[in-house]
Amino acid sequence: MKAMIMAAGVGSRLEPLTQSVPKPLVPVCNRPVMDILLEKLSKIGVKDIIANTHYLAEKIIERYSDRPYGINFNYIKEDSLSGTAGGLKKCQYFFNEGDDFIVLSADGLSNADLQQGIDIHKRSGAIATIGIKAIPMEEVSHFGVVVTDKNGFISEFQEKPPVSEAKSNFINTGIYIFNYKIFEYIPANTFYDFAKNVFPKLLEDKQINTFEIKEYWTDIGTLDQYKQSTKDLFAGECNFNHTPIVNTKNGSYISYTNINAALTNIVGTVTIGKNCKIGKNVTIKDSIIWDNVTLSDGITVENSVIGSNSKILADINTEIIGSDKVVERSFEKDCEKLLIF
Repeated sequence: MKAMIMAAGVGSRLEPLTQSVPKPLVPVCNRPVMDILLEKLSKIGVKDIIANTHYLAEKIIERYSDRPYGINFNYIKEDSLSGTAGGLKKCQYFFNEGDDFIVLSADGLSNADLQQGIDIHKRSGAIATIGIKAIPMEEVSHFGVVVTDKNGFISEFQEKPPVSEAKSNFINTGIYIFNYKIFEYIPANTFYDFAKNVFPKLLEDKQINTFEIKEYWTDIGTLDQYKQSTKDLFAGECNFNHTPIVNTKNGSYISYTNINAALTNIVGTVTIGKNCKIGKNVTIKDSIIWDNVTLSDGITVENSVIGSNSKILADINTEIIGSDKVVERSFEKDCEKLLIF
């Protein structure tokens, strides 16, 4: 079986982190999300994968050109975005007529049993099978809700319904298994979206099945979700390969940089990338630090995310610092200001 990863998006809701890094390469516990996806696909025997790329495409192409995890990585470059379904249409040549294949979003982080989804899809005979996840009913107004019949086929979609009107608490996770026939529903050279354009037609033809994801699932599409995914891993809710968790007196951390426990106070959950320079008597609390970051002596970094190659020369709290930035404090007329440049 082959697979496609949708990797063309700009990731504007993750700015400023995505100003220099495409969303598929945003690291969770020092591993780009797309690395985690490729490894999971490889483990179930998927070796041929294509991605549609657009924003900072060269960084994605460069990273995966050397066949990581034994994957045969292929790609297309979209000059302009063509929608979720439009991007898949441009990859039609990659798939074999009559075959089934997987489509995943590059910002998805999940322990979903994809093999179970494939088996359910094949038994159903449907053109499309969507992974769905039960969430608390009070949260349904933030998602696209899926209503199914007794056989698991979708009977209705509700787009972000009020809680009082929601007919289900299952949501679309963006994990798809399609048959090649899906391409009959997508016109060429047209901006086309799964939710708005393709699924309504499949619904009319009663060709959308579902499989329930009972395992962990989230996406890192927003800064809050991104930070929460790291906490979920430390809590044991999410599982993927990573460097060992090191416990300290006040917290725990995952790091590619050697930490001097006598000079660094780790509080809560912390991830630190490679080649970081951490000064003396630094406190890091509930924060995510990417590669090649410098933290000066005596500062406190709390509830923040710091992009690669940045220098932090002052205390920060609840800040999102993009890559290649310098942070310091200025005192003007008894007014203290945080400067980021």
